[in-house]
Amino acid sequence: MDPSLIVSDDQIWDAIKRECEQAAASEPLLAGFLYTVVLSQPDLEESLSYLLAAKLDNSTLPALSLRDIIYDVLSEDECIQRSIRADLQAVVSRDPACPGYANPLLYFKGFQSIQAYRVAHYYWTNDRKPLALYLQSRISEAFAVDIHPGARIGKGIMFDHATSVVIGETAVVEDDFSMLHEVTLGGSGKEGGDRHPKIGRGVMIGAGAKVLGNIKVGECAKIGAGSVVLRDVPPHTTVAGVPAKIVNLPPTELPALEMDQLLGDAQWAAAVSPA
Repeated sequence: MDPSLIVSDDQIWDAIKRECEQAAASEPLLAGFLYTVVLSQPDLEESLSYLLAAKLDNSTLPALSLRDIIYDVLSEDECIQRSIRADLQAVVSRDPACPGYANPLLYFKGFQSIQAYRVAHYYWTNDRKPLALYLQSRISEAFAVDIHPGARIGKGIMFDHATSVVIGETAVVEDDFSMLHEVTLGGSGKEGGDRHPKIGRGVMIGAGAKVLGNIKVGECAKIGAGSVVLRDVPPHTTVAGVPAKIVNLPPTELPALEMDQLLGDAQWAAAVSPA
């Protein structure tokens, strides 16, 4: 997205409505949908609760009941409200395929699945674990994203594409984090207790990487696509391979913000050179 079009958090809802008005005018077939989910809604939380309820609807808990369950959380928890806006800012500032704020809200399942997880996590931490686990199951079915409601995830989060993302119960993800599809933050066996990764601020994880066990990925580290990480990753390093090893330093201070998937020419030359 053009950096000049990025707005402050308190202007996001107005930007979404403008974008939807323009989309409805240019594509009349979508005008009814856009009016229902955005243009007739009073605020971002109402709109998001409507969208998520429609996605998670089934015969056990129909959309009307789900909307109340979701809106009760989104309307009351100010921390979640801030996180929603930080996640939208993350998508529009990091994804070159994102033309504005309305698209992640309406169409990006990475953004939608994170917000649905936030609702499930709220119920998990407020002693309504059966409901939280039910929501986890529906989120996994609807979005192909399986996040245990006990996991702790910060704000400014971007899941690019998001299909087949798995995050375990005791995983912790700090703020300003980015990862792509088919990433697992999982356990290394059947042990109980604290068994999942702890991911520092500013980390970026490439597509298909597996980070396994109660290990720590230090702040501003970068994990190459397809890597298998079984040991702690020091802060401000790039690791890649199976098993992952340190290959260099990230070229930027916050890899999650830049989304640079490359490992560098020196590493490529070493990989293709004969032994």
